[in-house]
Amino acid sequence: MDVRLSDGEHDVLLATAAGLSIRFSEKDARPMGRATRGVRGIQLRGGDRVVGMETLEPGGDILTVTERGYGKRTALEEYRLQSRAGKGIINLKVSGKTGKVVGIKQVRGDEGAILITQGGKLIRIHIEGVSRIGRSTQGVRVMNLEEDDRLVAFAVVERDDDTEKDETDGGATAVEDEPSEGEPVN
Repeated sequence: MDVRLSDGEHDVLLATAAGLSIRFSEKDARPMGRATRGVRGIQLRGGDRVVGMETLEPGGDILTVTERGYGKRTALEEYRLQSRAGKGIINLKVSGKTGKVVGIKQVRGDEGAILITQGGKLIRIHIEGVSRIGRSTQGVRVMNLEEDDRLVAFAVVERDDDTEKDETDGGATAVEDEPSEGEPVN
């Protein structure tokens, strides 16, 4: 799922598709050998799965993005430290409107993000254009999607100040891509 190099002094944040998260100290995850199964980070409910992990640096926000194009930034301080292997706390209120959580990233606010849909559409947004709101909320629309499309991945990238902001889509700018064979060109 994800691997991070760390010095053992950080906190870890895990997030699930159903909108839960848990923050715990790396010291709670004891060192083990290669042939072991590891330790439980979060207790998953039926049908849920982990969709993101961050080793946290002091300060910044957690960017959460959903399948239906919703997202939000939440202050890191809103994620209290817990014991590893708990059920977690709400990271985002998942609903039919938002869809499941696609992932999380720790951000400072001066970066950009590239959002990628199942249908192959890409947009680039400025992180500062994503509202900073509380944990137990649904977020705001950061990408407009067709009814049959969904967001499947995103990446945080260095901000490109030459990118124009489109205020109607969360500060997003569409990235031109080549049409597939047989696909009409607009």
